[in-house]
Amino acid sequence: MPSRSELAARRLVDAMTVEPVAPTPAVRETITPSRRELANAIRALSMDAVQRAESGHPGAPMGMADFGAVLWNDFLRHNPTHPKWFNRDRLILSNGHSSMLLYSLLHLSGYDLTIEDLRDFRQLGSRTPGHPEYGRTPGVETTTGPLGQGLANGVGMALAERALATRFNRPGFPIVDHYTYVILGDGCLMEGISYEACSLAGTWGLGKLICLYDDNGISIDGPVRGWFSEDIVKRFEGLGWHVIANVDGHDAEAVHRAIAQARAYSESPTLICCKTTIAWGSPGKSGSEKSHGAPLGVPEVAATRENIGWRHEPFVIPPEYYRALDARTKGAAWETEWNELFARYRTKYPEVAAEFERRLACGFPEDWEHLAWNFIQATQERREDLATRVASQRALEFYGPHFPSLVGGSADLTESTGIPWMGCRPVDFEHPDGNLIFYGAREFAMNAIMNGLALHGGYVPFGGTFLMFADYGRSAIRMSALMKLRCVFVLTHDSIGVGGDGPTHQPVEQVAGLRIIPDLSVWRTCDTTETAVAWKAALERVNGPTALIFTRQKLPHQDRTPEQVRTIARGGYVLLDCGDAPEAILIATGSEVQLAVEAARRLNGQGRRVRVVSMPSVDVFDAQDAAWRESVLPAAVTRRVVVEAGVTAPWYKYAGPKGTVIGIDCFGESGSPEIIFQHFGFTAERVTAAVEALFQSGAAF
Repeated sequence: MPSRSELAARRLVDAMTVEPVAPTPAVRETITPSRRELANAIRALSMDAVQRAESGHPGAPMGMADFGAVLWNDFLRHNPTHPKWFNRDRLILSNGHSSMLLYSLLHLSGYDLTIEDLRDFRQLGSRTPGHPEYGRTPGVETTTGPLGQGLANGVGMALAERALATRFNRPGFPIVDHYTYVILGDGCLMEGISYEACSLAGTWGLGKLICLYDDNGISIDGPVRGWFSEDIVKRFEGLGWHVIANVDGHDAEAVHRAIAQARAYSESPTLICCKTTIAWGSPGKSGSEKSHGAPLGVPEVAATRENIGWRHEPFVIPPEYYRALDARTKGAAWETEWNELFARYRTKYPEVAAEFERRLACGFPEDWEHLAWNFIQATQERREDLATRVASQRALEFYGPHFPSLVGGSADLTESTGIPWMGCRPVDFEHPDGNLIFYGAREFAMNAIMNGLALHGGYVPFGGTFLMFADYGRSAIRMSALMKLRCVFVLTHDSIGVGGDGPTHQPVEQVAGLRIIPDLSVWRTCDTTETAVAWKAALERVNGPTALIFTRQKLPHQDRTPEQVRTIARGGYVLLDCGDAPEAILIATGSEVQLAVEAARRLNGQGRRVRVVSMPSVDVFDAQDAAWRESVLPAAVTRRVVVEAGVTAPWYKYAGPKGTVIGIDCFGESGSPEIIFQHFGFTAERVTAAVEALFQSGAAF
């Protein structure tokens, strides 16, 4: 005869393969589940969804279920029927692999996330992907998974809250008044970005940032004591945080007291150290790394059900649990209360209220197109020879005052990257509502905090560093693109033109690496006019981030007609033509455009017909209609030479099988910029010779 556990396992298998029994509104005795029972509902949904998907991470959500339910049900102010209500508390699951904790809470509290969505966990096209994804699941505040970045996003959100509150709140009118909660694990605190971001959070005194640390001592490799033995309490106290240590993460009352204490302490951010057991409730796998990244297994799920006293079939939650966790009524009441407060605020402070609404919209000034193009045409007429990093600063001087939502910063290279502009005000502990952020040498945290600022709302962030160090923060740039955030990454000192700083500071593969990130728009400009157009494009791009690539060295102004100036916005355009149909085409970007122009003029003076195409943005050019692309790069012209001081491989798409690419496929050298460019063959003479070689080789016209 089968054992009791074997029978339970068989029932579980059956329930995984047939439609579940839907919750029924049948009349039954009114029961209010205990906090432990509510947490067990989360555990059951988490282990069932992972088991059904046959992949995932059951251990973390099972271990965090107790303190997650307390935070969500007792403290979080949110409205499931309006997930984007502005004054909601933000909750970030930084250890995003534990996504079933968040999905369970969203479902149980009334968000538009059904039991069928939970059954579709980790399936193609589902609203419950393996890691939380912003824009896919209602109630998910940011995409998490790469550990530590959610924590840094939270720092950005908390900074946004404090800055907007400082700027817009008035006595008796706390229209910006919410908390940012972050749930995180050991892995988040091992990642270096946590040091960077938490150091800034402590320095800025972000008192409404509260982090709950799932201190279970287990990572995917096993007990962490062999590789993570530091004193977290001392570390965070040293960073200027308020720390609440040794909280029993499975004791709801203890967790409640800790969160209440954290909320009462407003001078600095708080870390609550919740001691937990991974996969709590599993008799065979709790406390073990075996529950971290794999299903418990059908027998163990059945045994866990029996161990925690959960008597319901998979994906079946009794009505009283929904009633206990449903936040729709109180969420609507909170939002109504805030709306009434804001209505009174608008009556008493109409001008400030209007400014606040404009800030949240992050919109454009009146007559934006006229303003911007007048500036761009004036820039062309000035004919200045400037480093494009300086041209970028000039553009900011003009655009910045028209965009109150614009906030910039740099990773300890503020002046070098041309970030400060006239009228900008630094952000610090006493003045959090400034618009110039000093991030210190923390590229990764800067980029992730920018993402948090954009996610919060009210800000269009930009941040600057050297292009070489884009790699330090590349993962956050990628996450910005994945979430389609409105961020601008300013990256200067763009090539071997850095000179004497040598190969450690000379980027050769970075531009190509940025161009292959989906949904990231990349501009590498050749002079002041292209830079002004690039900044306009970046500010207008509301559905994704932009990387602006600028030089350290001075570049010559390029002559253009007003019509040509307009075509810059198409990403690739004819800068210098040859009158009749071209016999050869030179394509260049950034500092190498001047070489292409000089070479073409020489060749055209000798009777050749050579066109120069400046292509400041490959992705923007590729997005143009076929007719425009053909008008710029006629397919019949196969004599093509591309010039860019970077790796050559990506450019053969445009050079074609008969063309030539002049680039650099090795690391740079230390020396003066002029000598370095000559050393690597970036001269007008070499470009001229490359075109002549194509004529001599018989490449088709």
